[in-house]
Amino acid sequence: MATFGEKWSSNWREKLKTFAAGKFINNMILIRSSIKKIVLALFLLLPITNLSAQEKMNRVLTLDEIFHLVTENSKQLKLSQKGIDIAKKATDVAKTSRLPSIDASLSFSYLGDGTIMDRELTNITRAPMPHFGNNFALEASQVVFSGGAISNSIAKAELQEQVAQLSYEKDLMDIRFLLTGYYLDLYKLMNQREVYVKNIEQTNLLIKQIKAKYKEGMALNNDITRHELTLQNYELALIEIDNNCDILNHHLIVTLGLPHNTVIMPDSTILSIDLNNTTPVDLLQIARNNLPELKSAEKDIQIAEKNVKLAKADYLPSVAIVAANHFDGPITIEVPTINKNFNYWYVGIGVKYNLSSLFKSKKNVSLAKAQQRMASNNRDVLLEQTEIVIHNDATRYKESFEKLNTFEKSLQLADENYRIINNRYMNDLVLITEMLDASNTKLNAELQVVNAKINIIYNYYKLQRTIGKL
Repeated sequence: MATFGEKWSSNWREKLKTFAAGKFINNMILIRSSIKKIVLALFLLLPITNLSAQEKMNRVLTLDEIFHLVTENSKQLKLSQKGIDIAKKATDVAKTSRLPSIDASLSFSYLGDGTIMDRELTNITRAPMPHFGNNFALEASQVVFSGGAISNSIAKAELQEQVAQLSYEKDLMDIRFLLTGYYLDLYKLMNQREVYVKNIEQTNLLIKQIKAKYKEGMALNNDITRHELTLQNYELALIEIDNNCDILNHHLIVTLGLPHNTVIMPDSTILSIDLNNTTPVDLLQIARNNLPELKSAEKDIQIAEKNVKLAKADYLPSVAIVAANHFDGPITIEVPTINKNFNYWYVGIGVKYNLSSLFKSKKNVSLAKAQQRMASNNRDVLLEQTEIVIHNDATRYKESFEKLNTFEKSLQLADENYRIINNRYMNDLVLITEMLDASNTKLNAELQVVNAKINIIYNYYKLQRTIGKL
Protein backbone atom coordinates (compact mmCIF):
# COMPACT_ATOMS: atom_id res chain seq x y z
CA MET A 1 0.00 0.00 0.00
CA ALA A 2 1.36 3.36 -1.04
CA THR A 3 2.29 5.83 1.63
CA PHE A 4 1.03 9.43 1.79
CA GLY A 5 4.34 10.76 0.51
CA GLU A 6 4.31 8.44 -2.47
CA LYS A 7 0.72 9.43 -3.31
CA TRP A 8 1.56 13.12 -3.00
CA SER A 9 4.65 12.73 -5.21
CA SER A 10 2.68 10.76 -7.79
CA ASN A 11 -0.08 13.39 -7.90
CA TRP A 12 2.44 16.19 -8.19
CA ARG A 13 4.21 14.50 -11.12
CA GLU A 14 0.87 14.02 -12.87
CA LYS A 15 0.07 17.72 -12.38
CA LEU A 16 3.48 18.74 -13.78
CA LYS A 17 2.95 16.52 -16.81
CA THR A 18 -0.49 18.01 -17.38
CA PHE A 19 0.82 21.56 -16.98
CA ALA A 20 3.76 20.92 -19.33
CA ALA A 21 1.48 19.32 -21.88
CA GLY A 22 -0.89 22.26 -21.70
CA LYS A 23 1.97 24.74 -21.98
CA PHE A 24 3.36 22.88 -24.98
CA ILE A 25 -0.03 22.80 -26.67
CA ASN A 26 -0.51 26.53 -26.08
CA ASN A 27 2.95 27.27 -27.49
CA MET A 28 2.23 25.15 -30.54
CA ILE A 29 -1.06 26.99 -31.06
CA LEU A 30 0.76 30.34 -30.84
CA ILE A 31 3.47 29.16 -33.23
CA ARG A 32 0.89 27.88 -35.69
CA SER A 33 -1.00 31.17 -35.48
CA SER A 34 2.21 33.16 -36.09
CA ILE A 35 3.15 30.95 -39.02
CA LYS A 36 -0.30 31.44 -40.54
CA LYS A 37 0.02 35.21 -40.19
CA ILE A 38 3.48 35.23 -41.78
CA VAL A 39 2.35 33.01 -44.65
CA LEU A 40 -0.74 35.18 -45.16
CA ALA A 41 1.39 38.35 -45.17
CA LEU A 42 3.81 36.84 -47.69
CA PHE A 43 0.89 35.70 -49.80
CA LEU A 44 -0.54 39.21 -49.82
CA LEU A 45 2.82 40.80 -50.59
CA LEU A 46 3.71 38.47 -53.46
CA PRO A 47 1.14 39.88 -55.92
CA ILE A 48 2.26 43.42 -55.07
CA THR A 49 5.90 42.49 -55.66
CA ASN A 50 5.08 40.76 -58.92
CA LEU A 51 2.94 43.69 -60.01
CA SER A 52 5.75 46.11 -59.20
CA ALA A 53 8.20 43.97 -61.16
CA GLN A 54 5.81 43.74 -64.08
CA GLU A 55 5.45 47.51 -64.17
CA LYS A 56 9.15 47.95 -64.95
CA MET A 57 9.82 48.50 -68.63
CA ASN A 58 13.31 48.02 -70.08
CA ARG A 59 14.25 50.41 -72.85
CA VAL A 60 17.50 50.30 -74.81
CA LEU A 61 18.70 53.81 -75.62
CA THR A 62 21.71 54.97 -77.60
CA LEU A 63 23.59 58.12 -76.68
CA ASP A 64 22.15 59.87 -79.73
CA GLU A 65 18.65 59.07 -78.51
CA ILE A 66 19.61 60.36 -75.06
CA PHE A 67 20.77 63.63 -76.65
CA HIS A 68 17.57 63.94 -78.67
CA LEU A 69 15.33 63.36 -75.64
CA VAL A 70 17.18 65.83 -73.43
CA THR A 71 16.96 68.50 -76.12
CA GLU A 72 13.19 68.08 -76.21
CA ASN A 73 12.40 67.57 -72.53
CA SER A 74 15.09 69.18 -70.36
CA LYS A 75 13.65 71.96 -68.17
CA GLN A 76 17.08 73.55 -67.90
CA LEU A 77 17.34 73.84 -71.69
CA LYS A 78 13.84 75.25 -71.88
CA LEU A 79 14.95 77.92 -69.42
CA SER A 80 17.95 78.72 -71.64
CA GLN A 81 15.61 78.91 -74.64
CA LYS A 82 13.59 81.52 -72.77
CA GLY A 83 16.78 83.56 -72.50
CA ILE A 84 17.10 83.49 -76.30
CA ASP A 85 13.49 84.60 -76.72
CA ILE A 86 14.01 87.50 -74.31
CA ALA A 87 17.17 88.56 -76.16
CA LYS A 88 15.26 88.53 -79.46
CA LYS A 89 12.56 90.74 -78.00
CA ALA A 90 15.24 93.10 -76.68
CA THR A 91 16.60 93.36 -80.24
CA ASP A 92 13.13 94.16 -81.55
CA VAL A 93 12.79 96.86 -78.92
CA ALA A 94 16.14 98.38 -79.89
CA LYS A 95 15.09 98.48 -83.55
CA THR A 96 12.05 100.59 -82.70
CA SER A 97 14.45 103.51 -82.12
CA ARG A 98 14.62 103.87 -85.91
CA LEU A 99 10.90 104.50 -86.14
CA PRO A 100 9.48 108.04 -85.93
CA SER A 101 8.10 109.36 -82.66
CA ILE A 102 4.47 110.58 -82.82
CA ASP A 103 2.82 112.42 -79.94
CA ALA A 104 -0.83 113.45 -79.81
CA SER A 105 -2.61 115.42 -77.08
CA LEU A 106 -6.19 116.56 -76.61
CA SER A 107 -7.57 118.68 -73.78
CA PHE A 108 -10.69 120.60 -72.84
CA SER A 109 -10.72 123.35 -70.23
CA TYR A 110 -12.85 125.94 -68.47
CA LEU A 111 -11.51 129.50 -68.72
CA GLY A 112 -12.32 131.99 -66.02
CA ASP A 113 -12.79 135.71 -66.66
CA GLY A 114 -9.67 137.82 -66.85
CA THR A 115 -8.72 140.91 -64.87
CA ILE A 116 -7.02 144.04 -66.29
CA MET A 117 -5.28 146.56 -64.06
CA ASP A 118 -2.59 149.20 -64.11
CA ARG A 119 0.97 148.37 -63.23
CA GLU A 120 0.35 149.98 -59.89
CA LEU A 121 -2.45 147.45 -59.33
CA THR A 122 -5.14 150.14 -59.70
CA ASN A 123 -8.03 150.71 -62.12
CA ILE A 124 -9.07 147.07 -61.98
CA THR A 125 -11.38 146.10 -64.79
CA ARG A 126 -13.05 142.73 -65.38
CA ALA A 127 -12.40 141.19 -68.83
CA PRO A 128 -15.05 138.65 -69.82
CA MET A 129 -13.68 135.55 -71.64
CA PRO A 130 -15.25 132.62 -73.42
CA HIS A 131 -15.31 129.85 -70.84
CA PHE A 132 -14.84 126.81 -73.11
CA GLY A 133 -11.26 126.06 -74.15
CA ASN A 134 -9.88 123.29 -76.34
CA ASN A 135 -6.42 122.12 -77.44
CA PHE A 136 -5.35 119.44 -79.90
CA ALA A 137 -1.73 118.89 -80.87
CA LEU A 138 -0.05 116.35 -83.14
CA GLU A 139 3.74 116.22 -83.26
CA ALA A 140 6.05 113.85 -85.14
CA SER A 141 9.83 113.57 -85.25
CA GLN A 142 12.30 111.33 -87.05
CA VAL A 143 15.91 111.12 -85.87
CA VAL A 144 18.25 111.33 -88.85
CA PHE A 145 21.54 111.55 -86.94
CA SER A 146 22.40 110.53 -83.38
CA GLY A 147 26.14 110.02 -83.52
CA GLY A 148 25.67 106.27 -84.13
CA ALA A 149 23.80 105.75 -80.87
CA ILE A 150 20.81 104.02 -82.47
CA SER A 151 22.73 101.77 -84.87
CA ASN A 152 25.23 100.76 -82.17
CA SER A 153 22.43 100.03 -79.68
CA ILE A 154 20.79 97.73 -82.22
CA ALA A 155 24.10 96.04 -83.03
CA LYS A 156 24.75 95.55 -79.31
CA ALA A 157 21.31 93.96 -78.82
CA GLU A 158 21.96 91.60 -81.74
CA LEU A 159 25.30 90.59 -80.23
CA GLN A 160 23.61 89.93 -76.89
CA GLU A 161 21.10 87.76 -78.72
CA GLN A 162 23.99 85.76 -80.16
CA VAL A 163 25.49 85.45 -76.68
CA ALA A 164 22.17 84.05 -75.43
CA GLN A 165 22.25 81.50 -78.24
CA LEU A 166 25.81 80.53 -77.32
CA SER A 167 24.76 80.23 -73.68
CA TYR A 168 22.07 77.78 -74.77
CA GLU A 169 24.63 75.78 -76.76
CA LYS A 170 26.92 75.70 -73.72
CA ASP A 171 24.10 74.48 -71.47
CA LEU A 172 23.20 71.86 -74.08
CA MET A 173 26.78 70.56 -74.21
CA ASP A 174 27.07 70.61 -70.42
CA ILE A 175 23.91 68.59 -69.88
CA ARG A 176 24.83 66.21 -72.71
CA PHE A 177 28.21 65.58 -71.14
CA LEU A 178 26.61 65.14 -67.71
CA LEU A 179 24.17 62.56 -69.06
CA THR A 180 26.98 60.88 -70.99
CA GLY A 181 28.78 60.37 -67.68
CA TYR A 182 25.64 58.92 -66.08
CA TYR A 183 24.97 56.73 -69.12
CA LEU A 184 28.52 55.32 -69.15
CA ASP A 185 28.50 54.86 -65.37
CA LEU A 186 25.27 52.90 -65.74
CA TYR A 187 26.88 50.78 -68.46
CA LYS A 188 29.95 50.27 -66.28
CA LEU A 189 27.83 49.19 -63.31
CA MET A 190 25.84 46.74 -65.41
CA ASN A 191 29.05 45.20 -66.71
CA GLN A 192 30.40 45.03 -63.17
CA ARG A 193 27.17 43.35 -62.17
CA GLU A 194 27.76 40.61 -64.73
CA VAL A 195 31.27 40.10 -63.37
CA TYR A 196 29.99 39.78 -59.79
CA VAL A 197 27.19 37.43 -60.82
CA LYS A 198 29.73 35.25 -62.61
CA ASN A 199 32.02 35.21 -59.57
CA ILE A 200 29.08 34.41 -57.28
CA GLU A 201 28.27 31.42 -59.47
CA GLN A 202 31.91 30.28 -59.34
CA THR A 203 32.06 30.74 -55.57
CA ASN A 204 28.85 28.72 -55.08
CA LEU A 205 30.31 25.95 -57.19
CA LEU A 206 33.53 26.08 -55.20
CA ILE A 207 31.60 25.88 -51.92
CA LYS A 208 29.79 22.78 -53.15
CA GLN A 209 33.09 21.17 -54.04
CA ILE A 210 34.62 22.00 -50.66
CA LYS A 211 31.54 20.67 -48.84
CA ALA A 212 31.91 17.43 -50.76
CA LYS A 213 35.55 17.24 -49.72
CA TYR A 214 34.56 18.09 -46.14
CA LYS A 215 32.21 15.09 -46.01
CA GLU A 216 35.10 12.91 -47.15
CA GLY A 217 37.32 14.40 -44.44
CA MET A 218 39.61 16.13 -46.91
CA ALA A 219 38.70 19.75 -46.01
CA LEU A 220 38.06 21.79 -42.90
CA ASN A 221 34.82 23.48 -41.94
CA ASN A 222 36.79 26.73 -41.75
CA ASP A 223 37.39 26.49 -45.51
CA ILE A 224 33.66 26.48 -46.12
CA THR A 225 33.15 29.42 -43.74
CA ARG A 226 35.77 31.59 -45.44
CA HIS A 227 34.31 30.96 -48.89
CA GLU A 228 30.81 31.69 -47.62
CA LEU A 229 32.13 34.96 -46.19
CA THR A 230 33.57 35.81 -49.60
CA LEU A 231 30.22 34.95 -51.16
CA GLN A 232 28.44 37.33 -48.79
CA ASN A 233 30.85 40.12 -49.71
CA TYR A 234 30.11 39.52 -53.39
CA GLU A 235 26.37 39.58 -52.75
CA LEU A 236 26.67 42.82 -50.75
CA ALA A 237 28.66 44.40 -53.59
CA LEU A 238 25.93 43.25 -55.97
CA ILE A 239 23.28 44.99 -53.84
CA GLU A 240 25.31 48.22 -53.88
CA ILE A 241 25.64 48.00 -57.66
CA ASP A 242 21.89 47.51 -58.07
CA ASN A 243 21.18 50.53 -55.85
CA ASN A 244 23.64 52.70 -57.76
CA CYS A 245 22.05 51.60 -61.03
CA ASP A 246 18.64 52.57 -59.67
CA ILE A 247 19.93 56.03 -58.64
CA LEU A 248 21.53 56.71 -62.04
CA ASN A 249 18.49 55.36 -63.88
CA HIS A 250 16.17 57.62 -61.88
CA HIS A 251 18.30 60.68 -62.62
CA LEU A 252 18.29 59.86 -66.33
CA ILE A 253 14.56 59.25 -66.68
CA VAL A 254 13.68 62.42 -64.76
CA THR A 255 16.00 64.56 -66.89
CA LEU A 256 14.81 62.92 -70.11
CA GLY A 257 11.13 63.15 -69.19
CA LEU A 258 10.55 59.37 -69.42
CA PRO A 259 7.96 57.37 -67.40
CA HIS A 260 9.09 56.44 -63.90
CA ASN A 261 8.79 52.72 -64.59
CA THR A 262 11.40 52.92 -67.37
CA VAL A 263 14.66 51.04 -66.91
CA ILE A 264 17.29 52.40 -69.29
CA MET A 265 19.55 49.77 -70.84
CA PRO A 266 22.73 51.16 -72.47
CA ASP A 267 23.36 50.16 -76.06
CA SER A 268 26.29 47.73 -76.25
CA THR A 269 27.26 48.99 -79.72
CA ILE A 270 28.72 52.08 -78.07
CA LEU A 271 31.93 50.10 -77.58
CA SER A 272 32.39 49.97 -81.35
CA ILE A 273 32.09 53.70 -82.10
CA ASP A 274 34.69 55.29 -84.35
CA LEU A 275 37.10 57.23 -82.14
CA ASN A 276 39.11 59.63 -84.28
CA ASN A 277 42.62 60.62 -83.29
CA THR A 278 43.63 64.23 -83.90
CA THR A 279 46.64 66.29 -82.87
CA PRO A 280 46.37 68.87 -80.06
CA VAL A 281 47.02 71.67 -82.57
CA ASP A 282 44.03 70.59 -84.66
CA LEU A 283 41.94 70.32 -81.50
CA LEU A 284 42.77 73.89 -80.46
CA GLN A 285 41.70 75.22 -83.84
CA ILE A 286 38.49 73.20 -83.64
CA ALA A 287 37.85 74.68 -80.20
CA ARG A 288 38.34 78.22 -81.55
CA ASN A 289 35.66 77.58 -84.15
CA ASN A 290 33.16 75.63 -82.05
CA LEU A 291 33.55 76.10 -78.30
CA PRO A 292 30.65 78.28 -77.08
CA GLU A 293 32.74 79.77 -74.27
CA LEU A 294 35.39 81.07 -76.67
CA LYS A 295 32.82 82.31 -79.17
CA SER A 296 30.94 84.05 -76.37
CA ALA A 297 34.18 85.70 -75.21
CA GLU A 298 34.66 87.07 -78.75
CA LYS A 299 31.11 88.43 -78.69
CA ASP A 300 31.81 90.11 -75.35
CA ILE A 301 34.72 91.97 -76.98
CA GLN A 302 32.45 93.15 -79.79
CA ILE A 303 29.82 94.26 -77.26
CA ALA A 304 32.51 96.23 -75.41
CA GLU A 305 33.45 97.92 -78.69
CA LYS A 306 29.83 98.95 -79.19
CA ASN A 307 29.76 100.35 -75.65
CA VAL A 308 32.78 102.53 -76.50
CA LYS A 309 31.02 103.86 -79.60
CA LEU A 310 27.85 104.52 -77.60
CA ALA A 311 29.85 106.46 -75.02
CA LYS A 312 31.50 108.54 -77.77
CA ALA A 313 28.11 109.24 -79.36
CA ASP A 314 27.33 111.62 -76.48
CA TYR A 315 29.93 114.02 -77.88
CA LEU A 316 27.78 114.53 -80.99
CA PRO A 317 24.42 116.29 -81.36
CA SER A 318 21.15 114.62 -82.22
CA VAL A 319 19.40 115.84 -85.39
CA ALA A 320 15.77 115.08 -86.19
CA ILE A 321 13.12 116.13 -88.70
CA VAL A 322 10.10 117.46 -86.84
CA ALA A 323 6.53 118.24 -87.90
CA ALA A 324 3.58 119.42 -85.83
CA ASN A 325 0.00 120.64 -86.06
CA HIS A 326 -1.87 122.56 -83.32
CA PHE A 327 -5.59 123.29 -83.10
CA ASP A 328 -6.33 125.65 -80.17
CA GLY A 329 -9.21 127.85 -79.03
CA PRO A 330 -9.99 130.42 -77.96
CA ILE A 331 -7.16 132.78 -78.90
CA THR A 332 -6.02 134.08 -75.55
CA ILE A 333 -2.94 135.97 -76.73
CA GLU A 334 -5.20 138.84 -77.80
CA VAL A 335 -6.99 141.17 -75.43
CA PRO A 336 -9.88 141.04 -75.55
CA THR A 337 -9.83 137.28 -76.19
CA ILE A 338 -10.93 136.13 -79.60
CA ASN A 339 -13.48 133.36 -79.25
CA LYS A 340 -12.29 131.39 -82.27
CA ASN A 341 -10.22 128.31 -83.03
CA PHE A 342 -6.66 128.78 -84.27
CA ASN A 343 -4.94 126.06 -86.30
CA TYR A 344 -1.28 126.21 -87.29
CA TRP A 345 1.43 123.71 -88.33
CA TYR A 346 5.13 123.62 -89.01
CA VAL A 347 7.88 121.40 -90.46
CA GLY A 348 11.55 121.77 -89.65
CA ILE A 349 14.82 120.32 -88.37
CA GLY A 350 15.57 120.05 -84.68
CA VAL A 351 19.07 119.87 -83.23
CA LYS A 352 19.64 118.72 -79.67
CA TYR A 353 22.96 118.76 -77.85
CA ASN A 354 23.68 117.94 -74.23
CA LEU A 355 26.34 120.42 -73.11
CA SER A 356 27.09 118.41 -69.98
CA SER A 357 28.49 115.66 -72.20
CA LEU A 358 31.59 117.83 -72.70
CA PHE A 359 32.76 116.92 -69.20
CA LYS A 360 30.69 113.77 -68.46
CA SER A 361 31.29 111.67 -71.57
CA LYS A 362 35.07 111.54 -71.10
CA LYS A 363 34.69 109.34 -68.01
CA ASN A 364 32.07 107.17 -69.72
CA VAL A 365 34.40 106.60 -72.66
CA SER A 366 37.29 105.77 -70.31
CA LEU A 367 35.11 103.24 -68.48
CA ALA A 368 33.94 101.62 -71.74
CA LYS A 369 37.54 101.29 -72.98
CA ALA A 370 38.60 99.67 -69.69
CA GLN A 371 35.75 97.16 -70.05
CA GLN A 372 36.87 96.49 -73.61
CA ARG A 373 40.42 95.71 -72.48
CA MET A 374 39.05 93.45 -69.73
CA ALA A 375 36.92 91.53 -72.23
CA SER A 376 39.96 91.06 -74.46
CA ASN A 377 42.08 89.84 -71.54
CA ASN A 378 39.31 87.47 -70.49
CA ARG A 379 39.27 85.98 -73.98
CA ASP A 380 43.04 85.47 -73.89
CA VAL A 381 42.90 83.80 -70.46
CA LEU A 382 40.05 81.54 -71.57
CA LEU A 383 41.98 80.57 -74.70
CA GLU A 384 45.04 79.74 -72.62
CA GLN A 385 43.00 77.62 -70.21
CA THR A 386 41.31 75.85 -73.10
CA GLU A 387 44.68 74.96 -74.59
CA ILE A 388 45.79 73.47 -71.27
CA VAL A 389 42.57 71.47 -70.83
CA ILE A 390 42.75 70.19 -74.40
CA HIS A 391 46.29 68.94 -73.84
CA ASN A 392 45.26 67.25 -70.58
CA ASP A 393 42.17 65.61 -72.06
CA ALA A 394 44.02 64.47 -75.19
CA THR A 395 46.77 62.96 -73.04
CA ARG A 396 44.26 61.16 -70.81
CA TYR A 397 42.42 59.92 -73.88
CA LYS A 398 45.58 58.31 -75.29
CA GLU A 399 46.50 57.01 -71.87
CA SER A 400 43.15 55.21 -71.57
CA PHE A 401 44.10 52.98 -74.54
CA GLU A 402 47.40 52.11 -72.90
CA LYS A 403 45.62 51.27 -69.65
CA LEU A 404 43.22 48.98 -71.48
CA ASN A 405 46.10 47.07 -73.09
CA THR A 406 47.78 46.71 -69.70
CA PHE A 407 44.61 45.56 -67.95
CA GLU A 408 43.83 43.03 -70.69
CA LYS A 409 47.29 41.50 -70.24
CA SER A 410 46.78 41.53 -66.48
CA LEU A 411 43.46 39.73 -66.94
CA GLN A 412 45.12 37.03 -69.03
CA LEU A 413 47.71 36.48 -66.31
CA ALA A 414 45.04 36.54 -63.58
CA ASP A 415 42.93 33.94 -65.44
CA GLU A 416 45.95 31.68 -65.90
CA ASN A 417 46.96 32.12 -62.26
CA TYR A 418 43.42 31.35 -61.07
CA ARG A 419 43.24 28.21 -63.22
CA ILE A 420 46.56 26.93 -61.87
CA ILE A 421 45.80 27.76 -58.23
CA ASN A 422 42.32 26.24 -58.48
CA ASN A 423 43.71 22.95 -59.85
CA ARG A 424 46.41 22.85 -57.16
CA TYR A 425 43.89 23.68 -54.46
CA MET A 426 41.55 20.90 -55.52
CA ASN A 427 44.55 18.56 -55.26
CA ASP A 428 45.39 19.89 -51.76
CA LEU A 429 48.65 21.43 -52.90
CA VAL A 430 47.97 25.03 -51.78
CA LEU A 431 46.19 26.68 -48.88
CA ILE A 432 42.77 28.30 -49.11
CA THR A 433 44.34 31.74 -48.61
CA GLU A 434 46.13 31.38 -51.93
CA MET A 435 42.87 30.34 -53.55
CA LEU A 436 41.10 33.42 -52.17
CA ASP A 437 43.92 35.70 -53.31
CA ALA A 438 43.77 34.25 -56.80
CA SER A 439 40.00 34.68 -56.92
CA ASN A 440 40.18 38.30 -55.77
CA THR A 441 42.98 39.06 -58.23
CA LYS A 442 40.90 37.64 -61.06
CA LEU A 443 37.85 39.67 -59.99
CA ASN A 444 39.83 42.91 -59.81
CA ALA A 445 41.38 42.25 -63.21
CA GLU A 446 37.97 41.67 -64.79
CA LEU A 447 36.61 44.87 -63.27
CA GLN A 448 39.64 46.84 -64.44
CA VAL A 449 39.12 45.72 -68.03
CA VAL A 450 35.44 46.62 -67.93
CA ASN A 451 36.18 50.05 -66.47
CA ALA A 452 39.02 50.69 -68.90
CA LYS A 453 36.75 50.17 -71.93
CA ILE A 454 34.18 52.57 -70.55
CA ASN A 455 36.85 55.10 -69.59
CA ILE A 456 38.06 55.26 -73.20
CA ILE A 457 34.59 56.30 -74.32
CA TYR A 458 34.22 58.73 -71.42
CA ASN A 459 37.56 60.40 -72.17
CA TYR A 460 36.57 60.64 -75.84
CA TYR A 461 33.34 62.48 -75.06
CA LYS A 462 35.12 64.64 -72.48
CA LEU A 463 37.56 65.70 -75.19
CA GLN A 464 34.66 66.39 -77.55
CA ARG A 465 33.07 68.64 -74.90
CA THR A 466 36.36 70.48 -74.41
CA ILE A 467 36.61 71.36 -78.11
CA GLY A 468 32.89 72.16 -78.44
CA LYS A 469 31.89 69.22 -80.63
CA LEU A 470 29.62 67.32 -78.26
